[in-house]
Amino acid sequence: MAEQKESLRKICTTLALKNEEIQNFICFLKQSLQNVEVNASRVQEDLEGEFSSLHAVLDEMKDSMVTRIKQEKAGRVYELQNQLSACTKALESSEELLEMANQTLCSSETGGFSQVVCPRTVTMAPAFRLSLKPKASDSMSHMMVDFTQERNMLMGIKFLPVPVTPEILVSECQVCDNTITVVWMLPEPDSKIDHYILEHRRTNHEGPPRAREEYPWMVVEGIRQSEYTLTGLRFDTRFMTFRVKACNKAVAGEFSEPVTLETPAFHFKLDASSAHQNLRVEDLAVEWDSSGGKVQEMRKEKNRTNSPMNSPARLMSPKRAPSTRVGRDRFTAESYTVLGDTMIDAGQQYWEVRFDKESKAFAAGVALRTLGRFDQLGKSSASWCLHLNNWLQQSLTAKHNNKARTLDCPIPDRIGVYCNFDEGILSFYNARTKQLLHTFRTKFQQPVVPAFMVWNGSFSVHTGLQVPSMVQSGQRRNSATSSSNASLT
Repeated sequence: MAEQKESLRKICTTLALKNEEIQNFICFLKQSLQNVEVNASRVQEDLEGEFSSLHAVLDEMKDSMVTRIKQEKAGRVYELQNQLSACTKALESSEELLEMANQTLCSSETGGFSQVVCPRTVTMAPAFRLSLKPKASDSMSHMMVDFTQERNMLMGIKFLPVPVTPEILVSECQVCDNTITVVWMLPEPDSKIDHYILEHRRTNHEGPPRAREEYPWMVVEGIRQSEYTLTGLRFDTRFMTFRVKACNKAVAGEFSEPVTLETPAFHFKLDASSAHQNLRVEDLAVEWDSSGGKVQEMRKEKNRTNSPMNSPARLMSPKRAPSTRVGRDRFTAESYTVLGDTMIDAGQQYWEVRFDKESKAFAAGVALRTLGRFDQLGKSSASWCLHLNNWLQQSLTAKHNNKARTLDCPIPDRIGVYCNFDEGILSFYNARTKQLLHTFRTKFQQPVVPAFMVWNGSFSVHTGLQVPSMVQSGQRRNSATSSSNASLT
């Protein structure tokens, strides 16, 4: 009976997951239907606009060419009419001279020959000065246009070929040092590809994107190569999903099949419930507040005084009900400490902390969750830390179990903490140069949590970081040799 129930439970779980996939697919199909309507209307409007633009260009060219023909016609008509008018006048003048010359030739009076018409007068007739070649041709064939080539081009207008869909090569993609290199290829060469568009989205779900995701798509445009590297990422989710599409000068192709890459990194928050009352915790930043404890105590005292529940019987009660708050007691006295909220019980983890170098005191490291509320970091066997002291003179020391070793190195403003739980290694680095500052070698008997201390200062924590490759390579080189600081482990 128990086996049947377990089998039924597994089947129901599988069916529920399948139903969720179907619901996501239904949402995807509905969205696709809406997209088809919208995209079809858009491309139709674009097509009509292109043809209207083409018509406008043709009409403009037609008006321009007709105007040129009219101008050419007007010029030739003007030239020919002037030439015609000149010829007509010359002809009339010649006819008059001919008539007068004939009368002179027929006249018997010899004395008037030279007075009326003489050979020189006839020789000066306008007809002898006229050119009988037309100043303008009547042919307009040079204004003809052959649209055969253009007509063939217009007849050859087709819908632009959509670029082929790229394929992301998962085996060649790299996730390292909080950078991701995505590589893709086209299934067939396409010389008309102008650029690519890459989209990426953070997610905590492995597999294809769901219809409703917590994080939006981020877009990278204008990529000219078939790969792209995203740098300076913070991995605060388990995965990142990528998709890419190719674009030519006018149109974009379809997105590739989404690919989800795992982004392993150590992500935690500060446990404000563990923080000393003088530490003001805001997200991953901590600042010293000298009045914090006093203000809270005054508020508690005021609440106790004004509370209607403040009866003598209650004040004299020998026992208090155990606290139902999940977590641990707040640090107090001179343990100005706050812990991270995520335990480390396996693997390699890395995080960084930026601190105010003018802080009177600062420490960063790891501690057991059971670290006493009065214990200061590095002063018991339950914590390991790097400690900055600015009280009398500036010094940087490595502390554990109330033993300290002064470090002879420049004090950075940003420290990287590397914890290899399985190997029992805790190393501190200059986060900017990745220079090793100190290494503890021990054997962690219990899970540990990130731990921090600050007095009269401030700091901020950077999580979601992968172990830098320089740190990993340095650890491999040092794995065969024991630390020179073994006395502090």
